[in-house]
Amino acid sequence: MNTTFFQCIDRVTGFQTTGRGIEVELGTHEHEMLRVDVLCDDVIRLKISRNRVFDETPTHAVCADLVNVQAGFSVENNDKEITVRTSAMSLTVYREPFVIEARRADGSFLLQTHVDNEGRGWAYATLNDEFVVRRRCKREDAFYGLGEKTGRFNRRGRNFALWNSDVLSPSLAGGITDTSDGSLPTDPTSTEFDPYYISIPFFYHMPIQNAAMSGFFIDNSYRGRFEWVNPEEYLFHFEGGQYTEYLFAGPSMRDILASYTWLTGRISPPPLWSLGYHQCRWFAYTQEKVEALAEKMRSSEIPCDVIWLDIDHMDGYRVFTWDRKRFPTPEEMIARLRGDGFRVVTIIDPGVKYEHGYAVFDEAVQRDVLCKTEGGAIYLGQVWPGRTAFPDFVKPEARKWWGELNAKHVRSGLSGIWNDMNEPATGDIPDGAMRFDGGRAPHARYHNQYALLMAMGTVEGLLAAMPDKRTFVLSRAGSAGIQRYAANWLGDNMSRWEHLWMGIPMALGLGISGQPFVGADIGGFMENSNPELLVRWYQYGALTPFCWNHNSANQADQYPWVFGEIVEKLCKAAIDLRYRLMPYIYASFCQAAETGSPVQRPLLFDFQSDLTTREIDDEYLFGDALLVAPIYTEGCTERQVYLPAGTWHHWQTGEVFSGKQFVVAAAPMDYIPVYARGGTIIPMWPSAPKSTMDYHPTTIELHVFLPREDSVTRSFLQEDDGQSFAIREGGFWRTEFVLRKDGARVRIEATVSGKGYPEFRRERFAIVIHGGKVTNLTGVDNLHRLTADSFELIPGTADFSIEMDLT
Repeated sequence: MNTTFFQCIDRVTGFQTTGRGIEVELGTHEHEMLRVDVLCDDVIRLKISRNRVFDETPTHAVCADLVNVQAGFSVENNDKEITVRTSAMSLTVYREPFVIEARRADGSFLLQTHVDNEGRGWAYATLNDEFVVRRRCKREDAFYGLGEKTGRFNRRGRNFALWNSDVLSPSLAGGITDTSDGSLPTDPTSTEFDPYYISIPFFYHMPIQNAAMSGFFIDNSYRGRFEWVNPEEYLFHFEGGQYTEYLFAGPSMRDILASYTWLTGRISPPPLWSLGYHQCRWFAYTQEKVEALAEKMRSSEIPCDVIWLDIDHMDGYRVFTWDRKRFPTPEEMIARLRGDGFRVVTIIDPGVKYEHGYAVFDEAVQRDVLCKTEGGAIYLGQVWPGRTAFPDFVKPEARKWWGELNAKHVRSGLSGIWNDMNEPATGDIPDGAMRFDGGRAPHARYHNQYALLMAMGTVEGLLAAMPDKRTFVLSRAGSAGIQRYAANWLGDNMSRWEHLWMGIPMALGLGISGQPFVGADIGGFMENSNPELLVRWYQYGALTPFCWNHNSANQADQYPWVFGEIVEKLCKAAIDLRYRLMPYIYASFCQAAETGSPVQRPLLFDFQSDLTTREIDDEYLFGDALLVAPIYTEGCTERQVYLPAGTWHHWQTGEVFSGKQFVVAAAPMDYIPVYARGGTIIPMWPSAPKSTMDYHPTTIELHVFLPREDSVTRSFLQEDDGQSFAIREGGFWRTEFVLRKDGARVRIEATVSGKGYPEFRRERFAIVIHGGKVTNLTGVDNLHRLTADSFELIPGTADFSIEMDLT
């Protein structure tokens, strides 16, 4: 990026201590103020004013109560520098040139301002309404984050733009940003095209010298740019808005993400049905065809929780309507499907058909809740209905109105809402003339926040219509904080092997950027899948947070059964495994809600000190316990897998491996390599039900994967009704497991908490031991041995302890 004409703030002219840090006077070219606020021992916020005024709410990303947080700090001042110090970190502002440095308590750097050959410090420089920050780094340093991005998980060597985009829109052909060699990725179907649908200006810096990480969140929603191509510096640039940045000391990725999600929010425990298998197709279904599809699912004994309806269910693409020719009695259809264990979700785009006489449009005009142009006219775009207006979600009254429409819509029996085209996509009409906040705010300020604001209004409506039910919203676009309201899928991909791989680092990037509820279109959205690709995608997609088959109109069918009996059997086996793992998957989501930890996570997240994991992005951890190595090349029947430190049990064969090594794993068409982590207890359902609806089994299997090394490890099982908010008042049973191994002696301790719930039916645990033969077994009275490596326990909801000797 050419920064020639940017003016650096070059000196500090004064400062004062505040109740939360310091406020610094800056000059000479720009007479602004820097504010340093200590929020926690390991989190510091930097703000620089515009025209000596601070914007205290630059976006809707931050939800933490920062007014009442308090942390201890001290201030040191001399002729050269001013330092704010906490127990975990320090931030130093140098007087001339104006340079910022941040260190941890051990002296390791979080950040260092870049100083150019002319001695100018690039802590902050402006050009009109733009600003840029340049910092030092090493050629070998790694960078992670930014949410949904293509290419490798380590962002080093590439430049990225933050501007939510309808990727396959023809208007984007030709590329928007550049790759490491400066060329333009002109093909939007490429695995390096950028920008994508979701923009999250949060990233991690991992120096080569050690495994310590630092984290950075720039709270700005204008078009942004991040450059990690230059060997000795990196920069970020925003085209407008104020500079507000949060620094996270880490040094672990886990700690940084916990702090970031404290700041921007975490997911709520999702409804259990949303973790099942979802069937979606852009297709001109009729009511009869939808019910026939459901019957085919059940007759094929393929577990499925949700059937989705795309834009063709509407009357002329008018949102919040039904095409009564295709769906004469949708309420009755939904009720019949529910009777067979299916829920229904429909698409809702933000585009409102510009048509007088259409009730939604007329009401929007009457309430004055549509986006306007600078001249005061209603902004017009062009999407599915033709001439289209867009709700001004920046206005609280517009979000309230939108929520009311959603509330009315789901009273037909719908279980959730699908927000699409919410970048916002405006078709062949450029979006720049669309203004927000009653026409007062430029498009650029809220473009990237549009999907977040839409989801806020949607959730408000769903809670009004179903106040006792957990909400589920799926969104294509998003920004920092979207995880509080919606899940995301990865948008319109292609039926290509490289797109199967592309979804892995994209999902990992979102997971470490605060959004754990993600998944890709199984089989690919555009183009035609084939038997091998579909099987491999199901085997991968069934072990991701959000699991759905989704493809486009005018493409070949890719239902599990379309390629014959053998392929159907393999696809069903993958879905069956997901359903049997449902207690484990649900516990992983509960962990994400409590700590911010991703459900689908890079090996680096749990094994940061192992530098081998820095570049691995074709395998991942699914929760704490499972390592998944997808097959993403045609004809592949084995692949190399890296196993980090510890003990790893091959899921399918039972073979046990010691970690910190690469292994060659077989991958017949029956399965992809999956390994269970030694020391974990994985709860499973005994068989795969047709759906999660009203399924409360009397038996839960506990699969105990023994470590070779002596250790103390923890796992848990969360049991609740899976749909209400009763969990907030203790309406659950949580069983915390501690597994202690000391030589040949193993002890399992279980502690139960909660007040219970009416639907609870579990009577027993079936405990299966992996990786050792039990020679002596002691514990509670109602413990019954079944086989050499399994036994049954009927503990009710009481604590229990089991001891065993191994050979």
